[in-house]
Amino acid sequence: MKIDYDIFQLINNLAGHWAWLDALAIFCASYLQYVLGLALAIFLLLGKTRPERIKNYWMVGLAFLAAGISRLVFCEIIKLLVNRPRPFEVHQVVQLISYEVGQSFPSGHAAFFFALAMAVYFFNKRASWWFFVGAALIGLSRIYVGIHYPSDILAGALVGLFSGWLVVKIARRFID
Repeated sequence: MKIDYDIFQLINNLAGHWAWLDALAIFCASYLQYVLGLALAIFLLLGKTRPERIKNYWMVGLAFLAAGISRLVFCEIIKLLVNRPRPFEVHQVVQLISYEVGQSFPSGHAAFFFALAMAVYFFNKRASWWFFVGAALIGLSRIYVGIHYPSDILAGALVGLFSGWLVVKIARRFID
């Protein structure tokens, strides 16, 4: 898909020009995931009342469950069906982080963190927007550093959103 590669080039060609932007992208692509995971885990310590704490436990558990299913089940099934190499394997790119050779479609990181954000959305809409912004930054930065195409991120995001929705929808039958 030419438009996919054109958008990839547009974003990736920004790399290597500004040290601060490169550092920000490397942080988002490699380390922001830990910040989001820790932020979600902190919800286990929050809640003034017992019902609030129970709600937070469900939120955290279902968010990690949805993220895991999204990344380890749905993405792996799609990767078996679609064999797409990473951009740095087939094109001249500005690659800011080293990464293993392999399939890039869909992005497991995008799937994981969009599933996390979607599950959080059903329990805490205000907090979920921080998770959605974090997931988007992770996805965009992985294009910037040269390891994913835009369609990888978009597909991963859609898989993640679906996974988050599905897990919460099924779990709500047991929670309610």
